[in-house]
Amino acid sequence: MIAFLLQRLASAVVVIFAMSLIVFAGVFAIGNPIDVLINPAADQVIRAETIARYGLDRPFWEQYGYFLGSLVRGDFGTSFVFNQPALGLILSKLPATLELALAAMLIAIALGIPLGAYAGLKPDAAASRAIMAASVLGFSLPTFWVGLMLILVFSVETGWLPSGGRGETVTLLGIDWSFPTADGLAHLVLPALNLALFKLSLIIRLTRAGMRETWPADFVKFARAKGLTLRRVVLVHAMRNILIPIVTVLGLEFGSVMAFAVVTETIFSWPGMGKLVIDSILTLDRPVMVTYLMLVVTMFVTINLLVDLAYAALDPRVRLGGQR
Repeated sequence: MIAFLLQRLASAVVVIFAMSLIVFAGVFAIGNPIDVLINPAADQVIRAETIARYGLDRPFWEQYGYFLGSLVRGDFGTSFVFNQPALGLILSKLPATLELALAAMLIAIALGIPLGAYAGLKPDAAASRAIMAASVLGFSLPTFWVGLMLILVFSVETGWLPSGGRGETVTLLGIDWSFPTADGLAHLVLPALNLALFKLSLIIRLTRAGMRETWPADFVKFARAKGLTLRRVVLVHAMRNILIPIVTVLGLEFGSVMAFAVVTETIFSWPGMGKLVIDSILTLDRPVMVTYLMLVVTMFVTINLLVDLAYAALDPRVRLGGQR
């Protein structure tokens, strides 16, 4: 187990180092932030002083070397626009995005697995056909359109739920959360549903496919022959195998929800990382862009490690560390 963890950690360091080069090169190539930060009519002396202050007159490899050294020390630089540490700026927006992503994934899991299992057990039932048709719509409909329709129906027409913002928050474990308050929970419902729609459709189809494949298996037939209840056969025997690919996908999908909730956050004015990153791209705020992308890379690497451990726990055939 220890050898496996060390191997995975070493791989993670290599991946993060390689991605740091790719991320920095990509951000370096999209444009010169001075063109945005300084008025084109500004004096050339002021322009030259600003370029030198931010180190933008140095060659690419020298800038990358300085960035890498700062990264090792935990210094991600200072935002060109906000004049604040880039890491602190992004982390201040992280709780809102994290709460939204967790709520969306909980909705997708709580609804997707039971609906997918039912559709797999009774594929010819009218309800199963309706579930699968709805999952196709979930894949097909654009996120921004669904968000606008949710606002139109539940905010504009009925007035049941607020159309944007985060609402009232409370501090738990040093982090601001909105779900413990009635106002915050009301603000969370629509953006969480909007963000969960695609993931819900994915989980439904994965669970249905897994159930259709697992149900005719010999070990399931043996469990049914022993006289076990349908509930026990499904939950204990079939689901244990179905959850293996689902857990693998869910880990990556949670990372994608965290990283790419930009559209939902923009539509519902949710004060998360997505809006901050969009603003940083428009202003070519390199430190914020690079910091955000490096956090995303680190998050995906960490999730992959946790998924590997969960996979090994669910499937006893897996041998950690390549043991045979």
